[in-house]
Amino acid sequence: MTSPWLAAPARAEAQRGLVRRLVRESWERSMGRHLDPDNLMPELAFDEDELRDHRLGHPLAGVLPVITRLLVEDADDDSGMLVAVGDAMGRLLWVDGDRHLRRRAEGMLFVEGAGWSEREVGTSAPGTALELDHGIQIHAAEHFNRLVHPWSCTAVPVHDPETRRIIGVIDITGGPQAVASHALPLMEATAAAVESEIMVQRLRALADRSSAGLGRRRETPRPTLVRPGLQVLGRDTGMLVGHGAERPTELSRRHAEILTLLSWHRQGLSAEALADRLYDADEAPVTLRAELVRLRRVLTAAAPTLVPASRPYRLTAPLQLDAHQVLSLLDRGAHRAALAAYPGPLLPDSTAPGIVELRELVATRLREAMLTDASADLLYDYLGSAAAPDDLEVLHACLRALPPRSPKRAGIVARVEALETDLAAS
Repeated sequence: MTSPWLAAPARAEAQRGLVRRLVRESWERSMGRHLDPDNLMPELAFDEDELRDHRLGHPLAGVLPVITRLLVEDADDDSGMLVAVGDAMGRLLWVDGDRHLRRRAEGMLFVEGAGWSEREVGTSAPGTALELDHGIQIHAAEHFNRLVHPWSCTAVPVHDPETRRIIGVIDITGGPQAVASHALPLMEATAAAVESEIMVQRLRALADRSSAGLGRRRETPRPTLVRPGLQVLGRDTGMLVGHGAERPTELSRRHAEILTLLSWHRQGLSAEALADRLYDADEAPVTLRAELVRLRRVLTAAAPTLVPASRPYRLTAPLQLDAHQVLSLLDRGAHRAALAAYPGPLLPDSTAPGIVELRELVATRLREAMLTDASADLLYDYLGSAAAPDDLEVLHACLRALPPRSPKRAGIVARVEALETDLAAS
């Protein structure tokens, strides 16, 4: 079937290169489904009770505070912006933001419970992001549905952090600001923070379940276990979680140091290289061999898949460090989520050379991200966290970023003055 709509001006624009390829291909998929751009209206997939039940059971329900903190808090009644969260089928579950804009959006049925998949409404950011499985921006007339031409939107899919299966979509909709150059990186960082928080909640639930004695056999199905993880941030010892045991396994500092180094150096380390990162003494290789015998004994009982292989020493199964998670969030621009995932320095009492190096690397990366890209509020939160000792450069950066009449300035000024006095006296 040939659409006269695409055959005339739109096809001419596409041939002149005025229509982006991914948009043109989406239009073609929409026509192949016999959608009519002049007569499209989403369908309501749920009644009120069904919507409530579906939202309660959806995996994104528990991480809505993350989306609110990163997106919705800035989408107030004067923002000209809507924030929508949908499921993997493109059905909108939550719509928030500018109250006046929400009323306008009702005219095209951009409302909770409506289906906005590409199969239903043609080219749109939420539907096409799900179709292509990556973030996308759709500008005004790029929408297949003529009713949506006054709007622009940016959307990203959200994946299960373990299976990488799509579980939903996050969208911002409004005027031109919804497709500004910073919008897509912001949305991608938000999706990364959401996926990270889902993983954190699963690990926490597993730990709580174990500590409450709920790990005994029951008739109810056992929940899916997450990939093994090692918690070493803000801890003097290591905590091994998600490794198939009924409860987390606490590791000695030395054993945590060894697993941290092997997790960091996935290609493996020779005995000499590993010993150099753990000890200073000449007898280090002998001491290391004895320590590895003890570690293997512990892991054989608690987490057999993590028993290190030798020549070189290496892990044959993935082990996710909480420090890896912080760096991954920083790489994706999710600075607030990275700060929330950083309870303190990596094994703070360890003097092992390799651990000291990693500790400084993670702390420095976080500090640099705060100084380079953080908002005033995030800088202030950073200064109040375990991540930031008294640091004049960060304190002055926060003062420059805070509004002149901010009540937060007084405390920062007092810290600056006290620190400068101490430095002058030393």
